[in-house]
Amino acid sequence: MRIIPVASGKGGVGKSLIAANLGVAFAQAGKRVVLADLDIGASNLHLVIGRQAPKAGIGTFLNNPKSDFAKVITETDVSGLRFIPGDTEIPGLANLKPSQRNLLVKKLLSLQEDTDILIIDLGAGTHQSILDFFLLSGQGIVVTSPAVTAVLNAYVFLKNTVFRMMYTIFGKGTKAHDYLEQKRREESSGPHRLYIPKLLPDIKTLDPVSYKDFMDHLNRFHPRLITNMIENPKDVDVGMKIRRSCEEYLAMKIEHLGIIYRDSLQDISLAARLPITLYKSNSILSQAIYRIADKILYSEEEHFNLTDKEIGESFYEAGLEAEIDFETKMEYVEELLHSGALSNGDLVETVKTQQLEINKLRKENNFLKLKLSKAMSLGYKP
Repeated sequence: MRIIPVASGKGGVGKSLIAANLGVAFAQAGKRVVLADLDIGASNLHLVIGRQAPKAGIGTFLNNPKSDFAKVITETDVSGLRFIPGDTEIPGLANLKPSQRNLLVKKLLSLQEDTDILIIDLGAGTHQSILDFFLLSGQGIVVTSPAVTAVLNAYVFLKNTVFRMMYTIFGKGTKAHDYLEQKRREESSGPHRLYIPKLLPDIKTLDPVSYKDFMDHLNRFHPRLITNMIENPKDVDVGMKIRRSCEEYLAMKIEHLGIIYRDSLQDISLAARLPITLYKSNSILSQAIYRIADKILYSEEEHFNLTDKEIGESFYEAGLEAEIDFETKMEYVEELLHSGALSNGDLVETVKTQQLEINKLRKENNFLKLKLSKAMSLGYKP
């Protein structure tokens, strides 16, 4: 069973949209798929796939762990796709206890007998439970958008994931764990930053056994990036920023799965209670989903030894896809104008909406620049 956790450092980047539609695409390709909503506390994946609010879900099961887990797994209208709802009604479930997390992991792994692909839609943020579920696979998906805050939060999510891996491997009492705790205290007491490449030589000297164990895990950990909600081909550059930060500060490689343009059809399909891949399978958004699904299906399940060349090619390919999809998008708008389906007024309104979005991003950018300037004036050194 292939496990595909889908995460983001920030909400509102289309994570659930991608998880749900990948589930549809895999099922249409003949795979037996289970789509699990683990955004516990803010579960809304049922809306994306056109389901009514669930009467029972993961929260119901965790409150009665001796009950039959199979009863929370429901069929969908898509052949081959099953769904595990989350729960928004039961307070306190957003932060799972270790015992609840371990039980849930056990139940999810038990699905392997009749499941080819398990997609886990995780909540936004970096809570320990979210990081642990993401680490169930070496090829989890991180979704971001071109917004500065989304890019920053995607990197922070990956950073926290790597440190979570470290703390899991470096057991209490080991020299590696004590060293990491010492560095963490130093970071909290002053302008210090924990960068993995700077820590590793000392850990290797202090605790070579723990070092080797961590490096074995890190070399099998290659998360994949999707840049969603882009407006133009230049937006794909944000992926390179995340890649450089991961390699420089986390000693980790990340692969680019592809790009998805912002599409107003998604709002229409959501109102129609249909995944976009079912509502309009030939839309630019749907075709991007199918393209990403094909990459996952045709890649090796345990293809962890990605070379620098393969990583580079994935980012280059994402850039080409951005160019091609943009041309297709412009051709579609031109066709609508000529056919009369899109009036000049509609076009003006679209431009105004995009301008508002640009102004919003500009304000976010200026705010972060101000914070950086203040930090530098206080003597911060990266």
